[in-house]
Amino acid sequence: MLQNLDLTKLVFGRLSWEAIPLHEPILLVTFAAVILGGLALLGAVTYFKLWGTLWRDWITSIDHKKIGIMYIILGLVMLLRGFADAIMMRLHQAMAFGDNMGYLPPHHYDQIFTAHGVIMIFFVAMPLVTGLMNYLVPLQIGARDVAFPFLNNFSFWMTTFGAGLVMASLFVGEFAKTGWLAYPPLSGILFSPDVGVDYYIWSLQIAGVGTLLSGVNLLATIVKMRAPGMTMMKMPVFTWTALCTNVLIVAAFPVLTAVLALLSLDRYVGTNFFTNDMGGNAMMYVNLIWIWGHPEVYILILPAFGIFSEVVSTFSGKRLFGYASMVYATVVITILSYLVWLHHFFTMGSGASVNSFFGITTMIISIPTGAKIFNWLFTMYRGRIRFELPMMWTIAFMITFVIGGMTGVLLAVPPADFVLHNSLFLIAHFHNVIIGGVLFGMLAGITYWFPKAFGYKLDPFWGKCSFWFWIVGFWMAFMPLYILGLMGVTRRMSHFQDMSLQIWFQVAAFGAVLIALGIASFLIQLVVSFIRRDSLRDTTGDPWNGRTLEWSTSSPPPAYNFAFTPRVHDNDAWTDMKARGYQRPLDGFSPVHMPKNTAAGFIIAALSAVCGFALIWQMWLVAGIGFVAMMVAIIAHTFNYKRDYYIPAEEVVRTEEARTRLLATAHV
Repeated sequence: MLQNLDLTKLVFGRLSWEAIPLHEPILLVTFAAVILGGLALLGAVTYFKLWGTLWRDWITSIDHKKIGIMYIILGLVMLLRGFADAIMMRLHQAMAFGDNMGYLPPHHYDQIFTAHGVIMIFFVAMPLVTGLMNYLVPLQIGARDVAFPFLNNFSFWMTTFGAGLVMASLFVGEFAKTGWLAYPPLSGILFSPDVGVDYYIWSLQIAGVGTLLSGVNLLATIVKMRAPGMTMMKMPVFTWTALCTNVLIVAAFPVLTAVLALLSLDRYVGTNFFTNDMGGNAMMYVNLIWIWGHPEVYILILPAFGIFSEVVSTFSGKRLFGYASMVYATVVITILSYLVWLHHFFTMGSGASVNSFFGITTMIISIPTGAKIFNWLFTMYRGRIRFELPMMWTIAFMITFVIGGMTGVLLAVPPADFVLHNSLFLIAHFHNVIIGGVLFGMLAGITYWFPKAFGYKLDPFWGKCSFWFWIVGFWMAFMPLYILGLMGVTRRMSHFQDMSLQIWFQVAAFGAVLIALGIASFLIQLVVSFIRRDSLRDTTGDPWNGRTLEWSTSSPPPAYNFAFTPRVHDNDAWTDMKARGYQRPLDGFSPVHMPKNTAAGFIIAALSAVCGFALIWQMWLVAGIGFVAMMVAIIAHTFNYKRDYYIPAEEVVRTEEARTRLLATAHV
């Protein structure tokens, strides 16, 4: 036995020089650009002597505010990669008609198609949502940090290293060709013998564990760490939506972990859970993945609803209409989101009674969503609306989402569904609700809370450019897909014979170009705002006349958030405090107990990525060593008892006095 062991095989597994795509010119150019960009970045960090700051203040930080900002940076970086995939697909589809086969080989198109879905959901939408929740929830509930500060840092690095594995697949090996949900039998070992599906499994496993832990953390934070007087029915609506989102994360993500573990057993061991041989069933995979997949849509949407509630209330200058019904609608959506996944039975030959029941549950979920939209409209009614950028995003969302919601209800009608579910109509609907809901929400949230995080507003001109490019581009990119879907044009296709369809794909490709200009305008907005930060500066900490507790702190907030824990008497706590003539305490400060930075989260996540990479390439020795090292790092961290420190009272006094001076200049 032992003499047959090949050490090279044990160390390198399936990894060889052939894994590097030297024959793909597109990839080589991209690889060279990434290498040069990476070297330039490392050179800049070294030149400006930023390594120490980067390590101390960011990489090892367990301050929820910094982790929230890092999540959002990760989401925006991955947006560029995910959108590059989208534009490549659109360009190919606009060309690939009749005799013209387009510029992407079929296997390459399938990889891009898969990577686009995986990146946009797992590594753009999820980090943006988690980042905003991380930043805001402790500030909104009057807490100094989250319940488990170390887990917060660890969750972030797990998500980041999961994203890193997806990026690595571009240059070492290849990514899955199976669609973003990796349906068997395509993801079985017979159809996909290469490492693409393994990259998919392990990047999602690592990132999924990170998201699950962040869900547990935020759930505990909201339940246990609210300020005195903040009962459940006095929580801001954003905190309510964050609570429901994290309940869904804790319920749905273990299913994702389990189903990917079963798929890996199918591939590595040959257990046949999801193949037709030996009594397995591919449909079981479809059901299991959708138990996670459909709640995931609501995991992303609910925080966006919370953002819109905050924005509408602030920019209408009045209390949110129907607070209690907002809360109940959020809870109803949370419960129903777990039922609606069953409409995926439609396509599996279920009986009429099953189809009808789950068709009806899917339609019912539109009622609480409609209730929310009515509440926002009634809040705006007779309000002194200020049409700032967050408000513009909100109105764009309401129009877009209503149409996306109606098409979703249409997809829940069984006879229509049989025709529409496998056509481009579904793609148009999905993007309608995810871009029109989640992305518009995240952009509204980033614009709204940016001055809170950095102390200056974003430049309105470039923001409006981004807004209009996004809106017009979005409708041009996805309306043609609805039309094609109603004609029965199949999704997941990379080539069409019918030349009459080409014009629709060309219009859609032009829409994608406009969206590219929207993304570019957003990046320009960030740079211009930084250059003009002095003229855009906010010294009050409350630039929009906000209504919830986070606006009572300085911008950016101090490390400890609140020198004294606030007392809450109303769900618009800050508006209530301003109305009652609240005065900031100017003395009596005591030392503040805070959690300490640690490198353990980064190290354990890095070792899990090494272990994941080794399992992808079947480097059994490296995987074994990586796993043992990860366990040692976890156990070592449990013996670290120096996890907290006190910010001295003198430092708190200095921070608060600086804030007092700033406020005095603001009121002059």
